[in-house]
Amino acid sequence: MGVEARRTPYNPAITMLSEERRNLILEALSRTGSVRVSELAASLNADPVTIRRDLAQLESEGRLHRVHGGAVRREGPASSPASGIECRIAETAARFIPDDAVVFLGPGALTAEMVPFLMGHQRLTLVTNSLQVAWAAARGGNHTVHVVGGQVEADLGLYGDLQALPQLRADWVVLEASGLDAERGLTHDQSLYANLARALFGLGAQMMVLLPPERIGRTGAVTIAPADEVDMLITGREAPNAALWDLSELGMRVVLT
Repeated sequence: MGVEARRTPYNPAITMLSEERRNLILEALSRTGSVRVSELAASLNADPVTIRRDLAQLESEGRLHRVHGGAVRREGPASSPASGIECRIAETAARFIPDDAVVFLGPGALTAEMVPFLMGHQRLTLVTNSLQVAWAAARGGNHTVHVVGGQVEADLGLYGDLQALPQLRADWVVLEASGLDAERGLTHDQSLYANLARALFGLGAQMMVLLPPERIGRTGAVTIAPADEVDMLITGREAPNAALWDLSELGMRVVLT
């Protein structure tokens, strides 16, 4: 008696072309702002290794950012991706933000680049005076977003009444600056930004500063705060060792990407 061959029912996902599969991944990403490898593998009936390969290809095209366990939507045009250092700093910074936190994000390229990496978090409340950050966070649709009002300046920041800031509650404040030096402190070249940042230091939140390597040891025109008031610095490993050593000796947590 022969053995009857068992025929597998036709499933279009099994024979799906890579281009079709990647288009479906991008569609899911546009709806939710983030995707997970396990969920994509189940919905597309594909091996997780195949999905990771798809995500790697889409990241190389500037279509998304890969994160642990999946990917998040990339804001801005694919033709002008952020530099590798900016992505490294932004992704690392997002890892330190816990779920359910209230986070103030100041204006700047690094804080805006951080937003997509926060879309996989749970129940964040994002507060910002940056139009760029607010737009990216609102499009993500995953978190509550509050915008601090004021007049729009060249950095797309809103600068208004500083007397209202002490009423804010934040677990983390994430800022950029023009320079950070152990002796001369945290500084900025724009007085409006420096005044805002100085007021934010009074909230009692964890203060995280994101800086490109070339700004370590540099000094801007206006003082924000002494260096030892910064809780965490995230920068690139290309930053000068001597300046980093001096900052770490102040008790600051220095994270290199």
